Amino acid sequence: MIQSGNPSVYMVDSSVSWPPGPHKLSHGRWRSMGAQNLLFLLVSVALGGMAIEAYFIYRLYHPESAMSASSSKVIAAEQVTSPVKRPSPQILPSKPVAHLTDGQDAVHGSKIMAWSMIADPLCYDMHYKDGFLFIQKEGFYYVYSKISFLFNNVFYHSVELNTKLYLGESITLLMSRKHSTKIRHTLSNSYLGGVFHLRKDDAIFVKVSNTSQIMQSKSFENVFGAFMV
Repeated sequence: MIQSGNPSVYMVDSSVSWPPGPHKLSHGRWRSMGAQNLLFLLVSVALGGMAIEAYFIYRLYHPESAMSASSSKVIAAEQVTSPVKRPSPQILPSKPVAHLTDGQDAVHGSKIMAWSMIADPLCYDMHYKDGFLFIQKEGFYYVYSKISFLFNNVFYHSVELNTKLYLGESITLLMSRKHSTKIRHTLSNSYLGGVFHLRKDDAIFVKVSNTSQIMQSKSFENVFGAFMV
């Protein structure tokens, strides 16, 4: 026997809500957020431009302060990165040398020439006193002398050497003689120069026939010196 059954009836509760589906933003909200970002970007650019403009205006009306500030930064950076520069020492000769000239303070003897100590004399590793130039180191030296003078008869000019090896009179190293038959005084000059082996404590000096005939108008007209070769 077949029983006919009634179809099953399902009750639906309308108060039960379905789980929310994926959240989707509307096109209007996307537009709103894009506009806000664009507005923020424009405001940032505008503020940056104002700041740059204000800086250039400040530089325009305050150039000295800006330059001093930048220069002080550069100096500070150089002080940090650059080593301290020290003044270079005075350059000294590598060998003994002397160059003496005439001057108003030079008081000549009757025949021995004296030399000025206020005319910036050069005297390195040698010693000068009372017309004599003393050798401090043994070696070969070029010795020279030049003088200007007035004469009307005979005049001689020589470079002499005093040494402990020979007692008595000085040794003549160089000499020149001038002769004139004129009655009036004649202006002339004499130059002597040569290389000699000199020992420690040897003394060289310039001798003339009469120092009253020496012209003293200019210091460079009368010179005396020596240097090791």
